[in-house]
Amino acid sequence: MPFDLACPDWWDRLQAGRLPVPDLPIDDDAAAPALQTFGLFRVPDMPGQPELFDAAADWFPEIIRHLWGVLERPGVRFFTEAFVMVPKKNGKTTYSAALGLAALMLTDIPGAEILILGPTKDAADTLFSQAAKMIRADPEDPATGRSELETVFNVVENQMAIKRRDNGAQMIVRALNTKVVVGKILILAIVDELHEMGSMPEAEKVLRQVRGGMQTRDNTLLLFITTQSDGPPKGLFLKELNEARAIRDGTVSGDVRTFVCMYELPLEVQTSDNRAWRDTSLWPPLWPNYGKTVFLDKMRRLHERATRDGIDSELGWASQHLNLQLGMGSGVDQWVGARLWLDAAEAFTLDEFLDRCEVVTAGVDGGGLDDLLALGLLGREKVTKNWLGWGRAWASSEVLGAASSASDDAKARRPGIKTELEEFIADGDLFPARGETGDIEDLADILSEVAERGLFPEKFGIGLDPYGVAALVDILAERDLEDPLVVAVPQGARLSSAVWGMERRLKSRTFRPRKCRLLSWSAGNAKAEQRGNAVYITKAVAGRAKIDPLTALFNAFQLMAMNPTAAPQGPKESPWNDPNFSILGQYKGA
Repeated sequence: MPFDLACPDWWDRLQAGRLPVPDLPIDDDAAAPALQTFGLFRVPDMPGQPELFDAAADWFPEIIRHLWGVLERPGVRFFTEAFVMVPKKNGKTTYSAALGLAALMLTDIPGAEILILGPTKDAADTLFSQAAKMIRADPEDPATGRSELETVFNVVENQMAIKRRDNGAQMIVRALNTKVVVGKILILAIVDELHEMGSMPEAEKVLRQVRGGMQTRDNTLLLFITTQSDGPPKGLFLKELNEARAIRDGTVSGDVRTFVCMYELPLEVQTSDNRAWRDTSLWPPLWPNYGKTVFLDKMRRLHERATRDGIDSELGWASQHLNLQLGMGSGVDQWVGARLWLDAAEAFTLDEFLDRCEVVTAGVDGGGLDDLLALGLLGREKVTKNWLGWGRAWASSEVLGAASSASDDAKARRPGIKTELEEFIADGDLFPARGETGDIEDLADILSEVAERGLFPEKFGIGLDPYGVAALVDILAERDLEDPLVVAVPQGARLSSAVWGMERRLKSRTFRPRKCRLLSWSAGNAKAEQRGNAVYITKAVAGRAKIDPLTALFNAFQLMAMNPTAAPQGPKESPWNDPNFSILGQYKGA
């Protein structure tokens, strides 16, 4: 890698009012045309419509300076991609539109194409409108009745396109969908609000097409510019966010050509138990337009109002204005065990799990059809005596929204987790339910396998949430899995000991959950609420996530805490187990 892109002191740089990027050699002569052209455009929605250099903060021009001025060799720019994450109200949309126009004005490639991609039609309309207004804001020439920019560009409203009159190059603005067709000569693509595309299955396909269209040409750029997600990051956004952090933190290797600039708090602040992110002295470094379009007093008032509306409202505000990450790793009202989960997790299959364990308990959770049906297995390892956790879940058509007979309301009920569920299905950890009882039949099959291996204790081995389990109890009884092996596990406050116990074992690494996205996601969705001397585990983001697989493991954990031993092997009613049995006696009796 020609340049070291790691920036370990990024937070110090933010606090000093600098870009959170490493020091790199910049050829200012190479960057000058892009900077000068960008600065000529006017801000159409500010009084007096000032030029960008007069109205804007210098953070975005500094980004342009890096993207156009860091060279691999003379005439060839180094960076091919950029990931910029900045809170709302910092001029992101205006700057993106101006950058697209600047690149369009500078290109000398006939027919070149610039693509600006928004997550929705409304977002795309806003971006296109801002670009068109910039052109019209240019002072009019009295002799021609048109501005100078209008002699260069032709705004084609019905095509959402702005075209160069002389060489046919164009900038098009589109909403993300599978009909987006990438031009043959794509020189710049700007993807706005990537976080909103995380739940869109077509996003991966379109981005592959965009990247493919840039592979064979020098001086192309794919720019992601986004705020943080207003829920736990997911899908494509989570993938790109993790990659960007790895580059910034220096944990990625290879020939990396991605410029990373993220305005966020250190993760230890985001994950602090005392919600250190509420300290208003930490906020201004996150706003590169501070004093221009963002002001502390106004943000305080907005935060106070959001706080009065409840914790979900406050977290939503913080995700958008402080780039606070929700879900796994956010630490915001999050169950403490979630922050220990990934470090304790270990990869193993169901067969490996069963082979390693001397005794197993099971937990089942899943209320109505709008929940996941989840199975958790807790096993005590033969040699180490560590506890291992394995899980699987099933989703009804009401959850997946996939049944052709489902109403529109049912199909839309869980749009926020659609991408995650599809990923878990692809992983083989979540299964669509088959028919009316296919999910509980599959679950019972797994429990029967554990029983056949002689790993369950004689009693208190399968713990169920006492609500909504009648059908499962009947099917288990058909397989001779019933009381006292099958018991109800009290929920709510009476699960506190399991919650606290799992936290301690996660910290000491004596509880090793299976490493898989389903279980990690479920743990990350949980928040702990202290009520008196008890703790309740609930969803961290109301209506958006699921904790059923975690709850199933809590149920199994509660039973394993009773220190069970596996039941004796062999048929329970074998006459050989009766000390009074006598073959001779049996014959005599006959």
